[in-house]
Amino acid sequence: MRAGRALRALALTIGGLVVLLLGAIAFSWAPDRSVADLSPRWAPAPSKFVEAAGLRFHVRDEGPRSDSLPIVLLHGTSASLHTWDGWVQALSPTRRVVRFDLPAFGLTGPMPDGDYTMAHYVAVVDALLDSLQLPRVILGGNSFGGQLAVMVARAIPERVAKLVLVDAAGYPMHSTSVPLAFRIAKTPVLNKLMLVTLPRALVESSVRNVYGNPTKVTPELVDRYYELALRSGNRGAIADRFSQAPSDGIGAEVAQVKVPTLILWGVRDHLIPVENAELFHRDIAGSTLVTFDGLGHVPHEEDPARTVAAVQRFIAR
Repeated sequence: MRAGRALRALALTIGGLVVLLLGAIAFSWAPDRSVADLSPRWAPAPSKFVEAAGLRFHVRDEGPRSDSLPIVLLHGTSASLHTWDGWVQALSPTRRVVRFDLPAFGLTGPMPDGDYTMAHYVAVVDALLDSLQLPRVILGGNSFGGQLAVMVARAIPERVAKLVLVDAAGYPMHSTSVPLAFRIAKTPVLNKLMLVTLPRALVESSVRNVYGNPTKVTPELVDRYYELALRSGNRGAIADRFSQAPSDGIGAEVAQVKVPTLILWGVRDHLIPVENAELFHRDIAGSTLVTFDGLGHVPHEEDPARTVAAVQRFIAR
């Protein structure tokens, strides 16, 4: 008798949990959205789409075409070309600035062949620079984009005149806090569930996690991260990118960088702590390090004016 009651209680508990789980899935159901659907809000002029390496890149190319040494900016994981808006506003009156959504992110979308290794990322960036007729550039990157910038500088040194690394990946990351969305993307089963669900609160929490001052995270900013994550194929691609392109294994490559390099870092970066800035500074001969109190993992987005001023001084040398 007692065993029967216990089994019924267990069945009711399991049933209740299943109902709660199904309710949570239904509440956070978020199907893919097409580029055509997202473009009116996220790709107005001066956005354009450029074919290269079998991809259709979302690109913004601004500033004077007479600039003989354009600035190319690479965003980080789960971000988009919009993360550089503040820098472009300051730089484009006098410099040509090119930015684009990297494969797996923004409106560019997933790699056609599912290859997210660093070597393949370098190859597609090289192909896009060819398409844009940019033989030599100042290359900047944040987080994963910073790691990619280092790899491009090493693999194709004739392309890169200077480097700007912003809270860049590359060394082991002894994180004190990791955005929940990143943890889910790395977790089997959960990352499959995220192919059809995406709670907006999860995105907001993750964006706030990478800001030094979370009160700067606006609903409009969360909208951008949330809606571009829904671009068809992006959620699966991000999980694949995490499994194929580790972000802490290029220390040997960093030490081989021979171009003038500016390293920028937010002191409140909990994902890639400021101690890693010292590693880049140590290993890149002649590099310049500037840190920013109060800013987090995306200092260029959180305080564009303060951070771009250091870039302008570096470029003017």
